[in-house]
Amino acid sequence: MDAQRIETHYTYADYCAWDDETRYELIDGVPYAMSPAPTQAHQTIIGRIFNEIFNFLKGKPCQIFLAPFDVRLNAEAGDDTVVQPDLLVVCDKTKLDGKACVGAPDMVIEVLSQSTARHDRLVKFRLYEKVGVREYWIVDHENSIVEVHILENGHYNKQAFGESDDLHVHILEGCTINLADIFG
Repeated sequence: MDAQRIETHYTYADYCAWDDETRYELIDGVPYAMSPAPTQAHQTIIGRIFNEIFNFLKGKPCQIFLAPFDVRLNAEAGDDTVVQPDLLVVCDKTKLDGKACVGAPDMVIEVLSQSTARHDRLVKFRLYEKVGVREYWIVDHENSIVEVHILENGHYNKQAFGESDDLHVHILEGCTINLADIFG
């Protein structure tokens, strides 16, 4: 008799019961352990972007959140996909349940690290595109580049910006970020 591989399919309920010592993301029922604490450079970039967008959003209906903050991307159908982007913007307050964003945020920002780059560029890219995240940034701080993916007709269109560019946040009319301030 051949041995059979048994695959366990996890849900958000399982995820909530796990030990808090290790952070996980759950994609299509498969857990992915998050990398250890980010580097100082990673945290600095996240902080600078957060500050720019947070200050712009004062008095406006959208909110920005820092990881760790759960995003339940398919709560209505299986509830087996939970991610924790570095930064996310939510403009529909009905998606916030006090513990998580339930559904696709309007914007997600992931800052690359060596251990997450492939996952952010492939797995999460396809996931965010599929669920309808309107704007997805992949920030490569080592090369001072921001890849901006704008959802149009169900697919992302990519633009790349460098350290000397001003980046206009597509979903936030009037919000412009000087990348020299972010990478400098």
